[in-house]
Amino acid sequence: MEAEPPLYPVAGAACPQGDEDRFGVPDGPEAPLDELVGAYPNYNEEEEERRYYRRKRLGVVKNVLAASAGGTLTYGVYLGLLQMQLILHYDETYREVKYGNMGLPDIDSKMLMGINVTPIAALLYTPVLIRFFGTKWMMFLAVGIYALFVSTNYWERYYTLVPSAVALGMAIVPLWASMGNYITRMSQKYYEYSHYKEQDEQGPQQRPPRGSHAPYLLVFQAIFYCFFHLSFACAQLPMIYFLNYYLYDLNHTLFNVQSCGTKSHGILNGFNKTVLRTLPRSRNLIVVESVLMAVAFLAMLLVLGLCGAAYRPTEEIDLRSVGWGNIFQLPFKHVRDFRLRHLVPFFIYSGFEVLFACTGFALGYGVCSVGLERLAYLLIAYSLGASAASLLGLLGLWLPRSVPLVAGAGLHLLLTLSLFFWAPLPRVLHHSWVLYFVAVLWGVGSALNKTGLSTLLGILYEDKERQDFIFTIYHWWQAVAIFVVYLGSSLPMKAKLAVLLVTLVTAATSYLWMEQKLQQGLVPRQPRIPKPQHKVRGYRYLEEDNSDESDVDGGGEQGQGDCAEEEAPQAGPLGPEPAGPCRRPCPYEQALGGDGPEEQ
Repeated sequence: MEAEPPLYPVAGAACPQGDEDRFGVPDGPEAPLDELVGAYPNYNEEEEERRYYRRKRLGVVKNVLAASAGGTLTYGVYLGLLQMQLILHYDETYREVKYGNMGLPDIDSKMLMGINVTPIAALLYTPVLIRFFGTKWMMFLAVGIYALFVSTNYWERYYTLVPSAVALGMAIVPLWASMGNYITRMSQKYYEYSHYKEQDEQGPQQRPPRGSHAPYLLVFQAIFYCFFHLSFACAQLPMIYFLNYYLYDLNHTLFNVQSCGTKSHGILNGFNKTVLRTLPRSRNLIVVESVLMAVAFLAMLLVLGLCGAAYRPTEEIDLRSVGWGNIFQLPFKHVRDFRLRHLVPFFIYSGFEVLFACTGFALGYGVCSVGLERLAYLLIAYSLGASAASLLGLLGLWLPRSVPLVAGAGLHLLLTLSLFFWAPLPRVLHHSWVLYFVAVLWGVGSALNKTGLSTLLGILYEDKERQDFIFTIYHWWQAVAIFVVYLGSSLPMKAKLAVLLVTLVTAATSYLWMEQKLQQGLVPRQPRIPKPQHKVRGYRYLEEDNSDESDVDGGGEQGQGDCAEEEAPQAGPLGPEPAGPCRRPCPYEQALGGDGPEEQ
């Protein structure tokens, strides 16, 4: 059999007919250059373009999955380690035998203070850090700080635990603000890659229609929170596979507990000071912490290796070039927007409800009645319910956007009113199914809350110049709410439920009022984002000395053209010489497709 001819002719090789083809053009080394390097005659440009943008869309999906998995592993390791650490340090025998008079309770209280108090200052530095490092690298740095917190538990001392807890508190708001910004940007990029033909017709500088990325944002936020809520289940694996084997049963730990639920005060009043039957070996603890450290390192690799950039390089330069003073001020200036002011109660409630599920309900209703050994299963029920219900956010594709938020708030309202009148008896297991059922329903409400809020912010504020500011404000208010819960941890359960109920009603009312204003056509007042001010030095962009100056009306630099950096032409005997082309096009202009002043 004869060999099949190659699909593509080899450049420089002689044809079977000899050194000339059938048109008389010489082949081989003496062939014309166009014949050697020209496009293949069967090349289909439209098909290649379609394949290119399909790869781009798959890359965006990969970015969303990698960021979701990285966030899930990071938060799961953090919660699991913190939970195991607090239970071990609570046991009186463990403290005395392992650490003597080192004062572990005092170290734990300062560690929790560092985690809960430090984020209060996050509004001052989070936008600056995100703009300085970039969204992806801010995520990577924050995940690395979480891994640092895990590593310090190999050597539990004041000078390791407390500084790492403070660093962790500083990284909480930047991590989740950059995560929210990243998912929103991925939805916008997916729209661009799906409608690339429309983008070509409109031109590269034309913005897509408002709200065009909303369907993709709904899907990506549902995927992200479906992964994220699984972190609460992942955090219980150290309890199930390690710590539960060392715990006393409920008859010992709950022996002095007299009241639970709505009649309880503080956190587990009367709980036994010894919860461990036997002390875990140090070698076993090191193995568990090494596994958690490996998972945290895996999360870092996921973010580093699989998450692509959220912005193009020229966009990153533009975001930094508005001036660091402006970047610092803009989160505060966004308070003038009535939409954000109306959503602040929902931001606060979002922090209240997730911490109430993990501490107030899980401890005051769950552990207080069915024992510490069932804490992990209660939180797993909450986690699985929230993860599955995150997919309900896709209902926003067909229903009004207010439906998920209002439905989640209504479900939490019913559950909160029910908890007001329920006081389960200690050491009684026949009502445990009610606890699991309430945990699942609370998870459903949490999922509708988180998914609805993040999607709403991505729809209302779709300008890429604002998204990091908006998500910083959102997660900062959540951090403030968590700090308030930390301060009020010793309050009676009825007071906690009353605060939760008032905040929920206020949040739902304020949100519906905001939607009514938008339907009436009231235009929100947004702060102006200054235009980027570039200073060219070779191929680098450096900031102006006074980075706060922008081209505001009456500003000192208004009206300066492309030749602003050039010295004024010297006046000749007949007056100033006419201005000619003053510089070559910079890389930024080349990326935008312009040729600078030389084309004029």
